Amino acid sequence: MTEVSNTIPSSAAPNDFILSLSQEQIEHDQRIGIKAIRLFLQSKTSYDVLPVSYRLIVLDTSLLVKKSLNILLQNNIVSAPLWNNQNSRFAGLLTSSDFINVIQYYFQYPEKFEFVDQLTLDGLRDIEKAIGVQQIETVSIHPFKSLYEACVKMLESRARRIPLIDEDEKTHREIVVSVLTQYRILKFVALNCKETKMLLKPIKNIQGLGTIKDISTCTMNTPVIEVIHLLAHKSVSSVPIVDDQGKLINVYEAVDILALVKGGMYTDLDLSVGDALLRRSEDFEGVHTCTLNDRLSTIMDTIRKSRLHRLFVVDDEGKLVSVITLSDILNYILFGED
Repeated sequence: MTEVSNTIPSSAAPNDFILSLSQEQIEHDQRIGIKAIRLFLQSKTSYDVLPVSYRLIVLDTSLLVKKSLNILLQNNIVSAPLWNNQNSRFAGLLTSSDFINVIQYYFQYPEKFEFVDQLTLDGLRDIEKAIGVQQIETVSIHPFKSLYEACVKMLESRARRIPLIDEDEKTHREIVVSVLTQYRILKFVALNCKETKMLLKPIKNIQGLGTIKDISTCTMNTPVIEVIHLLAHKSVSSVPIVDDQGKLINVYEAVDILALVKGGMYTDLDLSVGDALLRRSEDFEGVHTCTLNDRLSTIMDTIRKSRLHRLFVVDDEGKLVSVITLSDILNYILFGED
């Protein structure tokens, strides 16, 4: 079990410089900093974020679901663009949510389970319709569009990542260039925008970040199938795990489902969350926390140094208070302080 480590230490005393600033100065600097970061996102393209060299795995929609899962796990990735070879077009993005949909489907229709080994990626559409969930993410953007526009598209579609799709000038066929994630964008900002150091307003005073949210939780003894239902019905990527006193002790993520499905566990999911975590990948990034007194400048510095997808807000006793997602941070950067 991974222990919770407070990656943004709230016990550290603010430096003398921050203490010397008036509330008005902090508010002013916050507005200037946010405006500068917004202009930075508008001046850069999605292509600018891509590394000099990278690997891209694209899956054909005729591929069996079980084979696609093995490809994701073998390459240590949690999503992949889909390609329809019949019309030579981008067909959406395969994510952990699609495997959750498969589990939900066989949970509702156990008599269909005998056909699971024949299920192909293009068959996921029928599963989505059968259980009444959103279809595979198909939103995309051209790599030379601005980062700002890419962020807006992700927020509007509630997507955590967006494929970059170009077009061949001669054949006009689509080309899958890469997949851009919210984390990669925010890390790019943290690495290249010194104005993130100006974001000194405490989280509790920032609308959208300091707002207390009603969070669904589970315990180490909760059956995994209940957590899967929460992930699907709440449209969230994780469910925090708390003890009897409400203290945060771990998190169960949508990507943790992949390890279970690999073992063929589509229907027998009565095992506890604690037992399921024993199958978790060893490269799990850990649980990142903060308090309402922390500042966005510190959070951005953590994003610069560590790979994270959310921060759980805890009080001085370690009890879960709320959660801040990367979508929340992007939404604030794009539309806050106006």
